[in-house]
Amino acid sequence: MTGFLQQVIEGLGAGAIYASLALALVLIYQFTGIVNFAQGELAMFSTYIAWQFTAAGLPFWLALALALAVSFAGGMLIERVVIRPVEGAPELTVVIVTVGLFIFVNAAAGWIWTFLIKDFPNPFPGGALEAGGLSVGYSTLGVLAVVGVVMGLLYLLFQHTKIGLGMRAVAANPASARLVGIRVGWMLALGWGLAATVGAVSGTLVAPLLFLEPNMMGGVLIYAFAAATLGGFDSPGGAVAGGLIVGVAETLAGAYVGFIGSDLKVGVPLVIILFVLLLRPQGLFGRAVVERA
Repeated sequence: MTGFLQQVIEGLGAGAIYASLALALVLIYQFTGIVNFAQGELAMFSTYIAWQFTAAGLPFWLALALALAVSFAGGMLIERVVIRPVEGAPELTVVIVTVGLFIFVNAAAGWIWTFLIKDFPNPFPGGALEAGGLSVGYSTLGVLAVVGVVMGLLYLLFQHTKIGLGMRAVAANPASARLVGIRVGWMLALGWGLAATVGAVSGTLVAPLLFLEPNMMGGVLIYAFAAATLGGFDSPGGAVAGGLIVGVAETLAGAYVGFIGSDLKVGVPLVIILFVLLLRPQGLFGRAVVERA
């Protein structure tokens, strides 16, 4: 039983990282209806910016704050320059644009920083908290705490600020929001900036555990899609819950399903995506769309 609980704890730590990127995916989908295939690459680019600041001698948390500010501005700029021109275009056009953005950002990171692996500082201390035969790494606790803080801040933003209420109104009905004087264009740009910021948090959590290189978020993006699909693309809380579930499922499958092991764990999120789309397309916490004839 102790071994099982240990695997669950490790899965929660991994799931929190998937949840943070899934949260960024859900935020953009809520505001624009776009599934952003470049979200992982934007997070990776932001992580490189944070690494650049730390390499210049800045303390980690100051470097992270500056990187988040740059990410927010960059997300707004991308919405204005790349996404706004194809607003209202067929869905396939928008998908192609986000895939093109994926390729461009990945290539740009490789051109600026090369494709060589770099070390990224871990903001959390080494060691672990041990109790009852279980070991919880301080890094795992730190990741869970960061994701919890992000969720708390987003809740306060959307529930208790005028900007947040405006963003919710735009997400619910852009036409009605425009009629009551809300600047829909700016709210959409803010949504992209906010998603880029949340994604940047995900990248800085991943890099110390894996490595820093332009392709580091490819696998994480698959898990994030599974988390968003499982929780529901219209539910930020569902995305977080989905990320935790996916993380635990992946860890348990790798530990207890013999033919999966560590090599086939990436198949777990793909199976989750398939089953959710077949059985409950809106996800566990999403709302089904009903169209009247």
